Amino acid sequence: MSLQSNYQNILSQLPENVKLVTVSKTNPAEKIKEVYDLGQRAFGENKVQELLEKQPVLPNDIEWHLIGHLQTNKVKFVAGFISMIESVDSEKLLKEIDKEALKNERKINVLLQVKIAKEETKFGLTVEEAKDIFNKFLNGNYPNIDIKGLMGMASFVDDETQIREEFGVLKQLFDELSSLKPLETLSMGMSGDFPLAIECGSNSVRVGSAIFGERNS
Repeated sequence: MSLQSNYQNILSQLPENVKLVTVSKTNPAEKIKEVYDLGQRAFGENKVQELLEKQPVLPNDIEWHLIGHLQTNKVKFVAGFISMIESVDSEKLLKEIDKEALKNERKINVLLQVKIAKEETKFGLTVEEAKDIFNKFLNGNYPNIDIKGLMGMASFVDDETQIREEFGVLKQLFDELSSLKPLETLSMGMSGDFPLAIECGSNSVRVGSAIFGERNS
C-alpha cells in the first residue's frame, strides 16, 4: 500500500477526539514531507540528533514531539522549538526542561512518562513518582513547563488482558490527576495496539510503521 493509503487507513480508524502523532524516526525528511502534504502536522522523533537534522529542512508549522528517552544534556538543543516532550521519565529531566524553557522565554509542554509495562527495559516514572511531581507542579514548581498529560507504553506481548490492564493503570492515574487539574492528553497506543489503547481511553496515539512501513532499524 502507498504512504497515502496507509495514512488514510489509520485516520479512518481514529475517533474525532483522538490525535495522531506520526512517528517519523528513521524516516527521511522527504517521506515526512509526503505525509505533511497529506495534512499531518504532529510528528514524533526518538533521537535529538535526528530531530535536529530534520527540523531545519521541513516546514515551520510542524509540531515536533519528542517521544524517546531524553538525556538532560540534550534538552538545550530542542528547547527553542519542541512542541511537546512526551517522555519525561524523571524529576531531574523535568527540572532541566524547566531551566531551558526559561532561557528560551517560553513554556514547554510535557507529558509524564509512566512505567506501566511489566518489562524491565522501559523507562518511566512509577505511579507514586508521577503523583509527587504533579503535586509539586500544582504548588508552583516548574513554572516554565506545562504538564499536559501522561504517556505510557504497554508490554510487547500478545496477551490482550495484560495490555488492557497496563493501559487501565495509566487511565486511572490520568483521571485521578485530572480531578486536581484537568489534563488534556493521554498518550498510549502504537501501530500494534492503538485500537485497544483507544478503547482504554487514549486520546493520542503514536503510529509509525503502520504508516511508513516496517523500518529497517
